[in-house]
Amino acid sequence: MQKESMSRIRQKTKKVKQSGGRVLFRLIFGRTMITVLLLLLQILCLIGIFRMVGLSENLLTISNLLGMAAIIYIINSEENPAFKLAWVLPICLVPVFGIGFYLFIILNPGNRGLQKLLNRRKDETKPYLRTEYRVVEKLKKESSGIRNLGHYIQNQNGFPTCDHTNVTFFATGEEKYADLLKELERAEQFIFLEYFIINQGEVWDHVLEILERKAKAGVEVRVMYDGMCALVSLPYRYPQQLRERGIKAKMFSPIKPLLSTHQNNRDHRKIAVIDGRVAYNGGINLADEYMNIKKRFGHWKDTAVKLEGEAVRSFTVMFLQMWYMTEAGEGEYEKYLPHFEAPSTSGYVIPYNDDPINRLDIAESVYLDMLYKAKKYVHIMTPYLIIDNELITALTYAARRGVDVKLILPHIPDKKIIFAIARTYYPQLLEAGVKIYEYTPGFVHAKEFVSDDKKAVVGSINLDFRSLYEHFECATFIYKNPVILDIEKDYQETLKKCQKIDMQFCVDLPLWYRIGGHIFRLFGPLV
Repeated sequence: MQKESMSRIRQKTKKVKQSGGRVLFRLIFGRTMITVLLLLLQILCLIGIFRMVGLSENLLTISNLLGMAAIIYIINSEENPAFKLAWVLPICLVPVFGIGFYLFIILNPGNRGLQKLLNRRKDETKPYLRTEYRVVEKLKKESSGIRNLGHYIQNQNGFPTCDHTNVTFFATGEEKYADLLKELERAEQFIFLEYFIINQGEVWDHVLEILERKAKAGVEVRVMYDGMCALVSLPYRYPQQLRERGIKAKMFSPIKPLLSTHQNNRDHRKIAVIDGRVAYNGGINLADEYMNIKKRFGHWKDTAVKLEGEAVRSFTVMFLQMWYMTEAGEGEYEKYLPHFEAPSTSGYVIPYNDDPINRLDIAESVYLDMLYKAKKYVHIMTPYLIIDNELITALTYAARRGVDVKLILPHIPDKKIIFAIARTYYPQLLEAGVKIYEYTPGFVHAKEFVSDDKKAVVGSINLDFRSLYEHFECATFIYKNPVILDIEKDYQETLKKCQKIDMQFCVDLPLWYRIGGHIFRLFGPLV
């Protein structure tokens, strides 16, 4: 008996060693490591070339003159002041490399073709995104603020103001996931899923089982996810595996071992559309940690909304614009835009997106609009806080004129350096009267604004430079809809689980931590 037991232990040990060996092999020789090494090699080659230039006294003089010219150009450009500082520093330290990198990013060669394709898709979809006449007439009775914002979003972005839309708020990933599964089971015509992260595990396995079953039953299923997944969570050829199961699949901007500005712009959106009948939007990806099945940073706090009615059309078009962006020929839209009997609900809903290609900064503009027009309160949840002077001014101005401005951030961060940068903003905001809280049970991943019991935004847009300027994003603006009270109620419940931050808290942070945060903040727009 003892011999058999020892034999089983040896077999298990052998299997563990073999498994560990396979993991190590994949780590060393896998696509992720090879991609990282090739990118590093290209960067080292560039540094080597610039270093050789620096060894020549004449070339060094020329590089310094070019550096001065570049700095003058940057200072006088229309670029965001925070970006100006972030670029001036590397150009001062390593002129040739800094200039080369700046030109590479600003000229944006990787996105020139994408810009044409995206604008073409936007032109194609204009006929499907007109504001209904009844909405135009109803808006005449509302304040000029909502009319102006709706006009701005449609003029810059193409998406109309919608009425007749029922909105359901989900205060946790678990709530949204349970509802999503029910709606997936009800699908009869098509399922569109677009997520920044899809990770194999209990959540995705359950969703995939439904998708595969629905595809076999004749439902058209499309899945699109960001190319970063191929580095961290899914096999590179996973779209092919999905296609073999009857699911149309795309990976947005696959990570390749070549330096390209296009790889800096990720698809950070979270969209699900089913039969053109319901749509989901928010901060929740399809991975176990978002539903607290897997614990990574304590309790994961996230939110989402479900739309039923007229506004679903906007998210359907939004998905198809991105899907067809890398395809030739005209996209097919009308068959995915059925007409349903719309629910009779009060208020308005404006789905909108933002992209890094056309540089319209719609996401930031909507947040600024809410801050400047708030009368009683603006309550915000965000996982990250790396903001420019415009947002700092808007937050502090609102607080100083008597608006109750509250921010909830994580207490357990997922990115420690980014969190250290966020905390450098605390003293300035606190001094102006902004109230700051950290969610002590864990990590806040929700991205939401709620104001005056009249306005709310729930979506994928963080308060950081990457979300506001570099990523493809989307959100739902809600006005005078009953769901706004649900969002505010959840905010108040979340506050009960938070630690209120004061100036003493900031002073008590270790000196090295504060110094490090301020140093990294200089490069905040680039991280």
